[in-house]
Amino acid sequence: MPFDTSPEALRAQTEAQRRLGGAERFLTACRMSQAVRELALARIRSRQSEPDERQALEQLMAELYGFRRNP
Repeated sequence: MPFDTSPEALRAQTEAQRRLGGAERFLTACRMSQAVRELALARIRSRQSEPDERQALEQLMAELYGFRRNP
C-alpha cells in the first residue's frame, strides 16, 4: 500500500502520538473515526439522485457495519 506521507513526517507524527496520554489518544481516535464517517456519508449523499437522509444513513450503516435495518 503506497503512502503519501514522507518517512520523516511519519516519524514525527508517531513521536507526537507517543507523547499523548491514553485519554488524548482515545479522543484522537474518536475524532478520526467521526471524520471517516462524515466523509463516507458525504460520498453517499453526493451519489444520491434525490436527497434522502434516512436512505443515506442506512447505506452508511450497511457499509460500515455490514447490515441493513429491517423496514
